[in-house]
Amino acid sequence: MMLYTVHTMYLRTVTASGVKYVQLAHNYRDPKTKVSKVRVLQSLGRADSLDVEALKRLVANICRFLEPYEGKPLQLGADSPFEFIGSRELGVSWLLDAVWSRLGIRTALESLLAKREYATAVERLIFAMTLNRAMAPSSKLAMEGWIADEVCVKGLSSVEVHQLYRAMDFLLESADEIQSKVFSSVANLFNLEVDVIFFDTTTTFFEVEGLSRGEEEEFRRRGYSKDGRSDLGQIVIGFAMTRAGIPVRAWSWAGDTSDQAVVEEVKRDLNDWKLGRVVMVMDAGFNSSENRRVLQGAADGYIIGEKMRAGREGEPVEAARRPGAYKRLDCGLEAKEVVVGQGAGRRRFIVVRNPEEVERDHEKRADIIREAQRRLEELSQLAGEPHTKAACALRAHPVFGRYIKQSRRGALSLDRTKIMREARLDGKYLISTSEDSLPVEDVVTAYKNLWRIERLNRDLKHLVDIRPVYHRLEDRIRSHVLLCWLALLLIRMVENGTGRTWRQVRSALSKLKLGIYRTESADVRQSTPLNEEQRKVFADLRAEPPPRYLSVSTAKHPGA
Repeated sequence: MMLYTVHTMYLRTVTASGVKYVQLAHNYRDPKTKVSKVRVLQSLGRADSLDVEALKRLVANICRFLEPYEGKPLQLGADSPFEFIGSRELGVSWLLDAVWSRLGIRTALESLLAKREYATAVERLIFAMTLNRAMAPSSKLAMEGWIADEVCVKGLSSVEVHQLYRAMDFLLESADEIQSKVFSSVANLFNLEVDVIFFDTTTTFFEVEGLSRGEEEEFRRRGYSKDGRSDLGQIVIGFAMTRAGIPVRAWSWAGDTSDQAVVEEVKRDLNDWKLGRVVMVMDAGFNSSENRRVLQGAADGYIIGEKMRAGREGEPVEAARRPGAYKRLDCGLEAKEVVVGQGAGRRRFIVVRNPEEVERDHEKRADIIREAQRRLEELSQLAGEPHTKAACALRAHPVFGRYIKQSRRGALSLDRTKIMREARLDGKYLISTSEDSLPVEDVVTAYKNLWRIERLNRDLKHLVDIRPVYHRLEDRIRSHVLLCWLALLLIRMVENGTGRTWRQVRSALSKLKLGIYRTESADVRQSTPLNEEQRKVFADLRAEPPPRYLSVSTAKHPGA
C-alpha cells in the first residue's frame, strides 16, 4: 500500500486536445534519481463537467477530522455569496476576561449568584461594566450601544440599562464577600506578602449646581476637596494596596468624613480578613496621636509621614533638628535614626535626606528670597496709604510673607533666622514608625512606595474616569466606585505581568478585532491574526489568545 504525505496533495488542471481536465495529484521524490515527480492519484474528469457535489462530499468527509472552527469555513465554499457584517474590538476584552477568570473573580461571583435566581447573566454584566471602565469609560446608558456595536464580550451580546443597574445592586450587596474572595484569590495565586498594606484616600466631586438641604445630609457632602472643589458635594474614596501595587480593597465615605473615622473603619475591615500582623503605610495627612493608637491596635503597626514645617514645636521638629551622621542607602537616599522620649512616650523617627532635592530646595528658596527683597525695596519708596496697603499685602503673601518679619514699629524685613532654619530642612522628609525591628532602609523603602497608591488615585480619575458620576443614589455611587476598583485591579495585574503600561497594552491589543461575515449558509466570526507584540502580551500573562474562528453558525437566514 502506498502512503502519501497529505500536505503535498493538490488539485491541478491539464489540457489535452483543447480540453481541461482536473486531477488530484501528489508530489514525491524519486528514491533513485532524487528528483521531484508528480503522481496522479485520481482523475476527476473534465473541468466543464466536474461533479461539484462529489467534491463537496469529499471536503465534508475531510473536515470530520478537523476542529469545527477549522472545518466549517472550508465547507462554505469559495463561490458562496459573501457579506461583511461588521467588526468588534476583541483583544482587550479577551485578555481581561482571562485575567478576571484567573483571579477567581468569575468563580467568586458565580458562587454568590448560585443562591439567587437571576434571569440575566449578572456575572457577565459586572465584567462588562468593569471592562467598560478599563477600555472606554461611559455612562451605563451608553453601554447598550457599546456592547451591541463596538466590543465583543464572551457570553454577552446585548444589554439593557435596567439589567446593569440590577447587577450594580448585587455587586454592592455582596461587596464585602466579593472583596474578601478576590483578595484571597490574589494572595494565593501570586503569593503576595500582606504584612505591609499601603493606604490613601482621594476625593471626587459631583458636577451639580448645588446641594439641597436633604442632599447635604446624605452621601454627597461638602468637605476638604483634593480637587480644589470644596464648593461642590463630594465623596471620599480609599484604597488598600499591597507592596506589589495591587489594590485589594476599596471604600467610599460621605464627603465630610474625618480621617479618624476613615482609619478606624479601614483597620476594622482589614482585621476581619485575619491577615496576621499588618503594618500600615500612610502619608502625613493621617498622622495624629489617635490614628497612631488605632493603627497599633491588635498588635499591628504603622509607618507614617511626619510634618516638619507645621510651625509648632514637638517631637517631629525635635527629631529633625537632632544632630547625627547620615547613612547612605542603596536607593541613593541618606537616612538617620532618631529616638525621642522614653517609656510609653518613646517614638522612633527616620530622617531622610535626598541629595538631589537639597540643591533644588536651596535654589527655589533663593529665588523666593530675591523677589521678596526686591519687593521690600519697592515698599521703602512708598509713603502714606499706598505704603500701608502694599506692606499688608506683602506680609500676608502666601509665598513671600513666610520669610518676612515685622518689627514692633511695623517695619518689614527678611526673617534671616527662619531662612536659616528652613535651610536645615532642605531635601529632607521625616517618617515615624512603631516598628523597632525593621531596618532603616526597609522603613524608607516602604514609605517611598507610597507613590504607587498616589498613582492609583491619579489613574482612578484619568484612566478609568470615575468622574463624571452620573448616579445620584448612595448605593449606586458606592457600586460605581467598586466597578472602578475592579478595573484598576485588572489593569495592575496586566501591568505587573507584562512590564508595560496599560496604555501600551491597550494600544497593542486594540488592533486585534473580531470580523463578522455572512455567507449563504452560515455566519462566521473570525479574529484577525495575532502579531508578535500581541502574542507576547498573552504569553506574559499565561492567557490563551482567541482562536481564529470563534464561531460558525449554520442557521439559515431569512430569504437565504
